[in-house]
Amino acid sequence: MRDVNINLRAHAEQRDLIDRAASSVGKSRSDFMLEAACEKAQSVVLDRTFFAVGEAAFERFTALLDAPVEANPALERLLARTPRWEQ
Repeated sequence: MRDVNINLRAHAEQRDLIDRAASSVGKSRSDFMLEAACEKAQSVVLDRTFFAVGEAAFERFTALLDAPVEANPALERLLARTPRWEQ
């Protein structure tokens, strides 16, 4: 059950276009608009989460991931400590 409202104003022509499209796929205006808005929102979020790179850049990236880790004594000391919640 939906429990919040989302309000917006539109021109009559925009509403009519949305109504025609919604009707053509057998959906209500609200269902159609909510689905379209969620698809766009998800696309925007994913565009800022995932990125595409060329083959050469990807090869460099994976080489860095596969490279041996350099020694980090400070990190090793930190990880060797007993956490406060286990003391």
